Amino acid sequence: MRGQALIVLLSGIFMLIIAMGTRQSFGIFVPSMSMDLDVGRQVLGLALALQQLLWGVCQPVIGLFADRWGSVRIGIAGGIIYALGLFMTYVWADPVTVQFSLGIMIGIALSGTTYGTVLGAVGRMVPPEKRTQAFGICTAAGSFGMFAVVPGAQYLLDTMGWSGAFLVFSVLAALMIPLSFGLKTPLPPQGQGFGADLGPTIRTALTNRSYWLLNAGFFVCGFHVAFVAVHLPSYLRDNNMAGSVTAWALAMIGLFNIIGSYLFGQLGARFSQKYLLSMVYGARGIVIILFLALPLSPVTAIAFGGAMGFLWLSTVPLTSGLVARMFGVRYMAMLYGFVFMFHQIGAFLGAYGGGWAYDHLGSYDMIWHFSIALAVLAAIVHLPIAEKAVPLRGAVGQAA
Repeated sequence: MRGQALIVLLSGIFMLIIAMGTRQSFGIFVPSMSMDLDVGRQVLGLALALQQLLWGVCQPVIGLFADRWGSVRIGIAGGIIYALGLFMTYVWADPVTVQFSLGIMIGIALSGTTYGTVLGAVGRMVPPEKRTQAFGICTAAGSFGMFAVVPGAQYLLDTMGWSGAFLVFSVLAALMIPLSFGLKTPLPPQGQGFGADLGPTIRTALTNRSYWLLNAGFFVCGFHVAFVAVHLPSYLRDNNMAGSVTAWALAMIGLFNIIGSYLFGQLGARFSQKYLLSMVYGARGIVIILFLALPLSPVTAIAFGGAMGFLWLSTVPLTSGLVARMFGVRYMAMLYGFVFMFHQIGAFLGAYGGGWAYDHLGSYDMIWHFSIALAVLAAIVHLPIAEKAVPLRGAVGQAA
């Protein structure tokens, strides 16, 4: 790999470790924050759901800015907002402020510091035959962040309380600002890849059936990962699991996600990406069924984390790889950002729906069963996707 490409890849890897690792640890703090702030889990679930939704809604716009102006400026702005949002939670923690800081600010910041921005930069620096593998490496980095940061978050919670933990995290998030300078890439010249004409780009994507099926599948992915990340700690605590079991269950998600993301990134370069996606979603449904059917214990809880982790974000290199294969890399950040928006709409419903179900129904049973049904749906909708370059409507050129 060329020197500049390696710098971009490494900078993106460390940004994803920090951004995703910190974000994935928030579920650890829900029970303690709920008691200290004297609010129901639905309130905190709403804050994290807003975070998911804003992350998704902002991603296509932030992706377009990254496509036009480069990823450096976007990463710097995202890092600043991320650090300020965490610091605000430390200083002014109350139900309203938490909605703004953890919800709105972190949601916007994530759109500038995670996959849309990083994959757009990496996609411009690696050859087409290496993109899926590179995307898999980046996704694995985000997963490593979860494995590395979540146990640390539990330690900070035990020793400093959730407020002190957010102060430490704000300092960690500020490190993404200098890392953003490593994302400098030459933007593709006019006419390269998907082309420079934004109007035909949008029209082609929004009238393509395969693109919409990809959106539907990623919606399910978002629902699954947000529900588990936000509410699995509370579910295990409700069933008398120790905090260490919860931390290790989440850490296993991160650890095995490293393996799954990298492996499926490699497989996506050799086999049909749509069939791999269908297999991943179907396997998720089976894992959830087994988790609910078997007696809950520390072993099954940690095993569930490992199994879900293997399937967790293995969808990202495959989904982003399909976007690049269908539409090229000229507007990669924007087009992937639109797909990711549907992922985050699903994440909003998963995070908020879990809190609503617990507060109103007294358990998470309905959401677990709904997650199984969605897994079956996602396994089906990927099958008709056409894995080929899409000709550009209304302009000269097509995907490369």
